[in-house]
Amino acid sequence: MKPIAIFRHSPGEGPGYFATFLDRHSLPSTLFRVDDGVSPPPTSGEFSGLCFMGGPMSVNDSLPWIPPTLELIREADDKGIPVIGHCLGGQLMARALGGTVTRNPVKEIGWGEVEATPEAVDWLGDTSSFEAFHWHGETFSIPPGATRILRSTHCANQAFVRGPHLAMQCHVEMTDSMIGAWCRQWAAEKAAPSSSVQTPEQMQEGMEVRLAAMRAVADRLYDKWITGLRR
Repeated sequence: MKPIAIFRHSPGEGPGYFATFLDRHSLPSTLFRVDDGVSPPPTSGEFSGLCFMGGPMSVNDSLPWIPPTLELIREADDKGIPVIGHCLGGQLMARALGGTVTRNPVKEIGWGEVEATPEAVDWLGDTSSFEAFHWHGETFSIPPGATRILRSTHCANQAFVRGPHLAMQCHVEMTDSMIGAWCRQWAAEKAAPSSSVQTPEQMQEGMEVRLAAMRAVADRLYDKWITGLRR
């Protein structure tokens, strides 16, 4: 089977639990360290799927790797090769597929409830809501031909699907070490604690139980996504 291409845009925002899931299913992957200057490949044909991780930058920034990444997503869409995106990755997908990325009404940092729309049943079954991890200040619109499947109080568009593709604003890929590392960068966000912004102490409270519950949902999402892989 061809490998799944995973694109890392920041050293602290790697594949996390997504990599664990792939290993458990014996699915090969290739990591592209975009943050180390590795360019996205020109085509998606050598891969069974594409996965885009998060990052602190904006899709609207003038960075040399963003235009070829958007073109790669569009090319994969044309070929029916499934794409999955986490936070920045979801925003890249939205932009590539005809949507926009703009400032969210508030920053959303920490644990927060997300609600499944009725259209999420094919991806989430009877899961109506769950607690996800968030760390973003921007948000995507739903691109043409796509369907919103997750929303939250602080961010209307938490995930969309389009054919075999899944784009998420929330971070279902988190691990305890990733959360710990991100919490050490909390002060740089310059965001006061609020209903949408948790402190590092709040984020790490009951973390293992919260992660276990979120991974059960991530398994459902990832299980559905891999059914579209090009074997």
